[in-house]
Amino acid sequence: MSPKSPLTVIPPDIVAVSDYEAYARERLSDMAWAYLQAGAGDEHTVRRNLEAFSEILLKGRVLGSAAGGHTRLSLFGHVYEHPIFLAPVAYQKLFHSDGERATALGAAVTQTLMVLSTLSTVTLEEVAQAETAPPLWFQLYLQADRSVSLDLIHRAQREGYRALVITVDAAMAGVRNREQRAGFRLPPHLSAVNLPSQSPVPTAAPGQSRVFDGLMKTAPGWDDIEWVLSEARLPVILKGIMAPEDADHACRMGVHGLIVSNHGGRVLDTLPAAIEALPTVAAVVAGRVPILLDGGIRRGSDVFKALALGASAVLVGRPYVQALAAAGPLGVAHAIRTLREELEVVMALSGTPTLDRIRAEHLSL
Repeated sequence: MSPKSPLTVIPPDIVAVSDYEAYARERLSDMAWAYLQAGAGDEHTVRRNLEAFSEILLKGRVLGSAAGGHTRLSLFGHVYEHPIFLAPVAYQKLFHSDGERATALGAAVTQTLMVLSTLSTVTLEEVAQAETAPPLWFQLYLQADRSVSLDLIHRAQREGYRALVITVDAAMAGVRNREQRAGFRLPPHLSAVNLPSQSPVPTAAPGQSRVFDGLMKTAPGWDDIEWVLSEARLPVILKGIMAPEDADHACRMGVHGLIVSNHGGRVLDTLPAAIEALPTVAAVVAGRVPILLDGGIRRGSDVFKALALGASAVLVGRPYVQALAAAGPLGVAHAIRTLREELEVVMALSGTPTLDRIRAEHLSL
C-alpha cells in the first residue's frame, strides 16, 4: 500500500505531539521511517531520553500569581517568544515534498527558531530568503576541506543566520541496525544541496582498521573549533556535549553556548539521557555560557524540567518531523503550539509566570 497524502486539517484525536507518530508512519516509506526513528545499536539511549523525563517529578505550587506571565527569553542578543526550538534534521525531503521549506513556514507561524542542517535538501539561501523565514541558526558539520566549511560559514553569515551550531558528537555515524535492516539508502533524487558534492568516505588500506585508519582519519578535533572561533562573526555553539569535562574545555576555549545532546541516541548507544547529563554540565559551566538541551522532549512539562535543571531553551527533533510528515507546515506549527501551551500550563500551576523563575526547587528531586 502506498503512503497516504499529508493531512490538510488536524484531526481531533491529535492532542499531543506524540499523536503525530501514527499518522507519520502511514505517510512514510519503510526506509524513510527507519531513518527517522533509528537509534544506535539496541536503541537504549533513544528510549532513555524519553524515560528519564518521566522519572523527574514536578512539585507543583498553589495560589501563586501567574497573571501577565509569558515565555519570552533572550539569547545571544535576540528575543524569542518561547524556548522551544527546532533541532537540525537532515534530508527533510524524505518526509515531505517541500522539505525544509515546509518546516521553515511552520516555524515562522509559531515564531520558532529553526536550526538548519548542513545536510538540508533545500539551500540555506532559499530558506533564509523565503518571505516568511523564521529566525535561523545554521548547523555546521565540519568538512575535511576547511575551504568548504569556511564557505558555509560565510554563506550563513551573509544570509542573516544568527548563530553557528557545530555538531561535535558525530565524527562518524553510529551503528544503526534499524537502518541496516531496512536497507536504507538515500533516494537518488535527494542530496545535501549545501555541499558542492558528497565527499568520498575515507577508506583504510587492506589490513587497517576501517574506523581508526579510515573514518576517523579526517575527523574534526578541538583545533578545528579554535579555527571556527577565529573565522566566524557569529556566536559559536557546540552541539553534542554530554561530559562536564568537555563542557569546561569548550568554555575555556571561548565558545558562546553549548547544547547538551546525545544526538537523539543515533550515534553512541547506552549514553545517559540528555536530561540526566544536563545538571552536571550546568554545574561545571556555572553560568559562563547559555546551555540548551536536545533529546526526549515530548511535553511542555519536559521543557519545564529542562529549564529547571539549567537549560535556557530546548530543541525538538523527531516530534516536529513526524508532524511535518503527517501534515506539512500545518503539522509543524500545531506541534510547536501544543508544546508551548503545555509549557504555559505547567508554569502557571507551578507558580512560575516567567522562565527566569523556573528553578530546580520546582521539581521533587
